[in-house]
Amino acid sequence: MAISGSGVYVPSQTINNEELVASFNTYVHRYNSEHEAEIAAGTCKALLESSSEFIVKASGIKNRYVLDKEGILDPDVMCPRIPERPDSELSVMAEMAVAAAREALATAEKKPSDIDAVICSCAVQQRAYPAMAIEVQGALGITGFAFDMSVGCASATYAVHIARGLIETGGARAVLVVNPEVLTGHANFRERDSHFLFGDACTAYIVERAETARGSNVWEIVSTKLKAQFSNNIRNNFGFLNRCAPEGIGKPDKLFVQQGRKVFKEVLPLVGHFIVDHLAENNLTASDVKRMWLHQANINMNLFLAHKVLGRDPTPDEAPNVIDQYANTSSAGAIIAFNKHSADLKSGDVGLLCTFGAGYSAGSVILKKM
Repeated sequence: MAISGSGVYVPSQTINNEELVASFNTYVHRYNSEHEAEIAAGTCKALLESSSEFIVKASGIKNRYVLDKEGILDPDVMCPRIPERPDSELSVMAEMAVAAAREALATAEKKPSDIDAVICSCAVQQRAYPAMAIEVQGALGITGFAFDMSVGCASATYAVHIARGLIETGGARAVLVVNPEVLTGHANFRERDSHFLFGDACTAYIVERAETARGSNVWEIVSTKLKAQFSNNIRNNFGFLNRCAPEGIGKPDKLFVQQGRKVFKEVLPLVGHFIVDHLAENNLTASDVKRMWLHQANINMNLFLAHKVLGRDPTPDEAPNVIDQYANTSSAGAIIAFNKHSADLKSGDVGLLCTFGAGYSAGSVILKKM
């Protein structure tokens, strides 16, 4: 099996750290002023300001692409305003997915008629049903079948495993996977420790048999490995059952929440051992890996994880990061890194694609350049 093409879509609007900080600090000043008496009495905590320096040190992020800049930066709104579309129009996430898919199809030198299945695999779905994948399938004119799946930030690598299995069992000749992420919709822009984390993006890739792959940047799928271990340390409680408990609507836990220090301490050792074990199972060591495309959640996490795998600090070429310009785009991040930093490698070079996140969940894909 092989990944024969990939594509990336990002919105046209961007927000840099300085713009985001100005909006956040305006909100902080208003909040502290409105709650001055409670803060003085000790019944309410004053909010702390943010800064660009804090954001870069904490995450490595300098910029993010977003669907709606105005709503996010408005201190009275502080979330994207994305108008609801009538059912007769292509939905927002499907529109993003179609754009990324067209690029993936072009780089794989494939037509919609060559694809038998579509998987929409991402952290946050726009709706419960009908499946986003079926809408994308229809918009591209692909016949066959389609379905959605979600494993948080690990969704992209989990989908590689599923797509590979579908082809191996004869269920499809080729599979299109799309990873549309509108993460600004679940971000809490009033929370200092996470207001800067997320951006919007969509990636896509094609999985097919190696012997049918014709693209100029084809990677054999040597092995895939998945792992999951339950944790509440990364969570989003928004869902259709919220209407059944209306007293909870509007609470912060209906947006992205995490225990960041616990996540750092618990996830990285788990994923580091997971990667090393996966390589060993395939008679490989870290020294055999030319490049790692890691989940773009946090620059410090990526550097720590790469060091744990390599036993030393990675070079930028060994573990390229795109988080500075794209921010955390959940399932899309590692695929963006792969899309931007894979074509230069030579035939026979080994690469490792790894994503991890809520669950905890982790997926590892060993690739070899064809």
